[in-house]
Amino acid sequence: MSARVLLVDDDQFVREALGQTLILANYSVTVAASFVEAKEHITPEFEGVILSDIRMPGKDGFDLLAYARQIDSALPVILLTGEGDIPMAVRGMSDGAYSFLEKPCPPKELLSVVERAMQTRQLVLENRKLKHRLETGDAAARLLFGTSHLADALRQSVRAAARTNAAILITGAPGAGIAKVAHVIHLLASADLPFERRAGSVLTPGGLADAVSLAGSGTLFIDEVACLPPDTQLAIYDVLDPGIGPRPRILGGSYRDVEAEAHAGRFNPDLFYRLNVVSVHIPALKDRPEDIPVLFRHYVQSASEQAQLPQPEIPPDVVSRLMSRDWPGNARDLMNAATRFVLGLSDFDSSKALGLSDQMMQVESALLVQALRQHAGNATEAAKALRLPRKTFYDKLARHAIRAEIYRG
Repeated sequence: MSARVLLVDDDQFVREALGQTLILANYSVTVAASFVEAKEHITPEFEGVILSDIRMPGKDGFDLLAYARQIDSALPVILLTGEGDIPMAVRGMSDGAYSFLEKPCPPKELLSVVERAMQTRQLVLENRKLKHRLETGDAAARLLFGTSHLADALRQSVRAAARTNAAILITGAPGAGIAKVAHVIHLLASADLPFERRAGSVLTPGGLADAVSLAGSGTLFIDEVACLPPDTQLAIYDVLDPGIGPRPRILGGSYRDVEAEAHAGRFNPDLFYRLNVVSVHIPALKDRPEDIPVLFRHYVQSASEQAQLPQPEIPPDVVSRLMSRDWPGNARDLMNAATRFVLGLSDFDSSKALGLSDQMMQVESALLVQALRQHAGNATEAAKALRLPRKTFYDKLARHAIRAEIYRG
């Protein structure tokens, strides 16, 4: 979301002074000198907050507040006055203003209020998007979160897999959500039919026969298929025989390299090739750091509802620190962190909050590493992907003490 501020004040000097303060804090500022000018920018999709003077010729800040709440009751409006009028402040807050500031307002206080309002706005808009997906999207849109191109590719891969009748092999790092992807494929393909899940390591031929019977024409998902006992591998090979009558679709999931297991003789090669007709790979969080804030906010919302606790605000420094981590446990690891955050057991100590420049450095480092990983350590291709001149890219690598060669195949 772009950090936008609609700044409304009839005094040009005030507009310039406040505008400069906001711009230096990396906000995108739109200025207006009156209610009439400002109303043209106010929509339910406005990705920011409104900062408005109260005393203006014609319709004043209270009129603007009323208009903004009519358009979108959740749009934060911060009112400014030079009068020091307490009754006016009470009226503004009772009418739904997000906050109230006196002019002249110290830059630190102004930015603090704007930042909190921006976080509130971001959370509202993201929740609306999630709700829209839940109401209108398919299972892939509703349940597989993320805004990165890798998340989009995963959703498309899952949809394509669901359209086939073939066996499917789902792979990903530990905690990536293999079972969830299997369930999404089932929901897309045959939501009204049974879904059976079995652990591969303890599945016997007899247990397989029971699971096949229970699944009917639905879906049988075998978790950690690479751990199937040899006799069960033979039995499942027969289930996959296209000559057999109605049977469930088989989905196998593993964080191991099943093909390597087959080449090493630890997994039946024939079964691997029959199972791997269609494959879906879940990208690790370290390769898509831009999805981390989206997922974390979703997990925080879920954890708050389950614990029946108010949903806490997520400060920008927490987001930047989340994005700087590798998350070896992937989605499960991030989910656990969200639960701890909601319960107040998190290691994100606000007393150690980073300044804006440090947060930006962390995010920049994460994006540089992501580009190198995606291009197997090829600095030239990574620089192109980030649209940076080659020298600038190398300067940034040096600044962050990142060595491109460690990401080469």
